[in-house]
Amino acid sequence: MNKLSLSEATMRSRVAGMVTHALLIGASIAMIYPLLWMLSASFRPENEIFTSTSLTPSSFSLTSYVEGWNGLPVSFGRFFSNSFLIAILCVVGNVFSCSLAAFAFSRLEFRGRRICFALMLMTLMLPYHVTLIPQYVLFRELGWVNTFLPLVVPKFLAVDAFFIFLMVQFFRGLPKELDEAAMIDGCSPWRVYWRVIMPLSLPVLATASIFTFIWTWDDFLGPLIYLSDMPQYTAMLGLRTFVDSSGVSNFGGLFAMSVLSLMPVFGFFLLFQRLLIEGIATTGMKR
Repeated sequence: MNKLSLSEATMRSRVAGMVTHALLIGASIAMIYPLLWMLSASFRPENEIFTSTSLTPSSFSLTSYVEGWNGLPVSFGRFFSNSFLIAILCVVGNVFSCSLAAFAFSRLEFRGRRICFALMLMTLMLPYHVTLIPQYVLFRELGWVNTFLPLVVPKFLAVDAFFIFLMVQFFRGLPKELDEAAMIDGCSPWRVYWRVIMPLSLPVLATASIFTFIWTWDDFLGPLIYLSDMPQYTAMLGLRTFVDSSGVSNFGGLFAMSVLSLMPVFGFFLLFQRLLIEGIATTGMKR
């Protein structure tokens, strides 16, 4: 009897596992289907894009990629270059400035540290749109509108409180005895930051780099506000030019360039996936 009950329990467990896996697979297919359809549509002729929901095109064609890359007054390669330049500068600026601010909040003692840290955390509750108009007025007075400066310079001023908090949580987990030993050897706070803290903080720095790159690469509102000349467009703004409000749109080129625009994000994520997981697991995001 006990053996029969055990067998029934095992069978129920297996059935429950199969049902769970079936549901997860179905949900995954439903979520990835639009992406697969876009990939399939990028290889179809223009007149067949919206005539079928099948993932298998009747005929493969690279016309959409050729027209999408060279069909605009400015090559789409220029948009890619602009996006890479902005994203890399933002990554460097965020990692450097936010790590400095986090080092000060977590390892240095100064008057008003707790108040400043609380005020910094309060900025997380401010929507981007609240500061949008004052920032635009400031950058216009500085003559930075229609340049990359409004998109890059703030990243060097530690404006992303999320990454500061992330790094503070990580730095607090490092033994302070390392700082004391380094200071006994004659290291200044700057050398402690550069020689001790930074080499031990690769996971959280990689996490900040990945999120910064993805968010900057996918940003549409910022470039839309500050960039007006087509040669300065980013890849996201370049995709918008394929859709014309008058009804004349190149959907083949749009889907083809959308596929290419996803490649840097996938590549950057896959390249640093291990460090991303390690960084999240060892910071306050797990609490």
